[in-house]
Amino acid sequence: MIVITLVIGVVLAFVFFIYISSKPVSYTLTALSLLLAVVSMVFIIKNDHDHYGMKQVTTETSQQIYPIGSKQMQMILYQPIGTANKHQVYIYQKSANAKKKSHTQTTDTTNKVVMASGTTHMVTQTTRWEYKSDAAKLWFGISGEGHKFVKRHNILYVNKSVQVLSAQQAKALKKMMASKSYQAKLKAQGKAFVTKQVMAAMKKNPTMSAADRAKLVKQATAEFQAQAIKNVLAQIKK
Repeated sequence: MIVITLVIGVVLAFVFFIYISSKPVSYTLTALSLLLAVVSMVFIIKNDHDHYGMKQVTTETSQQIYPIGSKQMQMILYQPIGTANKHQVYIYQKSANAKKKSHTQTTDTTNKVVMASGTTHMVTQTTRWEYKSDAAKLWFGISGEGHKFVKRHNILYVNKSVQVLSAQQAKALKKMMASKSYQAKLKAQGKAFVTKQVMAAMKKNPTMSAADRAKLVKQATAEFQAQAIKNVLAQIKK
């Protein structure tokens, strides 16, 4: 509407200046028409530059996200953007069996990670310019500024059992876990740890049944694996 007003002002100024024979009337109407055009132009510039007649509106959405990796090592990865390392893109999956990895947006986006209990999910707060009223939309709607994107903020609520690692750390972890010498060392340490646990339990209870021993072996193995993962993570995070 404001653009139409500008055009009308210019056209009227031309018509009044050319076709009205009375100079005083012609000059007066031409000046008023040009003033209308100038005022319209000022408001167009203010809308474009200062978003006059608009306000920022933030909407919030939530989606479940899934870690990358195996059940033993579930991860949410991040990749620093730029050399200053002030911004990271987080990598995850949109479903448990997704073939492709997904990531947070790379521009006009900030991310925050919160370690929590419960399902891993991401809350996205998106801010856009919207018209303050129907009247403002009527006047400036043609400018195309409505619903214009401003910024985005993602909050990733990550379950405490999931590791948050950089892509470089994940690469180092994969390399370490694939090492045959490390696997052999881990196997030997695991066997020694489980044997020690079983021997200590048998000493306290010599009549322990085979079922109880099997249960103890399973518990000791899980305990060793958890501690081994903790130690590996401590090494790669140095």
